[in-house]
Amino acid sequence: MTREISFTVDAPQGPGVVSVRYERRGGGDPLLLLHGIGHHWQAWRPVLDLLAAERDVIAVDLPGFGASSALPEGMAYDLASVVPVLDGLCTALDVDRPHVAGNSLGGLLALELGRAGLVRSVTALSPAGFWTEGERRYAFGTLRAMRAGARTLPVPLVERLSRSAAGRAALAGTIYARPGRRSPEAVVAETLALREASGFDQTLTAGRDVLFLDDIRHVPVTIAWGTRDRLLLPRQGPRAKRVVPAARLVRLPGCGHVPMNDDPALVARVILDGSR
Repeated sequence: MTREISFTVDAPQGPGVVSVRYERRGGGDPLLLLHGIGHHWQAWRPVLDLLAAERDVIAVDLPGFGASSALPEGMAYDLASVVPVLDGLCTALDVDRPHVAGNSLGGLLALELGRAGLVRSVTALSPAGFWTEGERRYAFGTLRAMRAGARTLPVPLVERLSRSAAGRAALAGTIYARPGRRSPEAVVAETLALREASGFDQTLTAGRDVLFLDDIRHVPVTIAWGTRDRLLLPRQGPRAKRVVPAARLVRLPGCGHVPMNDDPALVARVILDGSR
């Protein structure tokens, strides 16, 4: 069931209110799901029922993305701001130290939540923050091009393109290895989510100097990477393993940057194994 919750956060100008849209289903230990930049909670839809069979799943629209509100004015979209907001969300939902799984930006946030000891376990799918400077520039340039396309294409053209496998590949082939498997409705919705994301530019700005350099020893960590990730290249996976030596590093054969749609059963199994 999709719901919305509002809570107070500390902002430079004083307390502010953030409203977060989220989907919640299932039962068992809580599992927080965090999407990537420009996306929305529906990125997790292919694996939700598989996860909800064993977990109380909470898939959120990050602040400034999807149907969630932007952060209060003057508040940066950086780790120092967004991680406490996510902790505040958990408090508002009466969820104590959930398991967390995140993809891309969400993977970086999940790792930071783990580093801060705010969660029980971390599963990071193609997390940001393990790039070289050249790899970061390539990824950011690609994201900006995707955003420009989403903002330029008329909605009727997006809808027309989404009806064919070739059109879905043109719209979403950068993040999916198998974009033809994505439904036309989902491709249209995520293109519009990228187009309308109020936090996109500020998140990219905040991410220019981000490198995840801290080991995590006190919670279990799984890092998984699609072998066909075209945005954050798979060679970043072993680099992440060197930073977090105790992490379990998993290859996702045939999967792209957003692997949940490419192989739902595999991704759900990796997340559930990581949260046991």
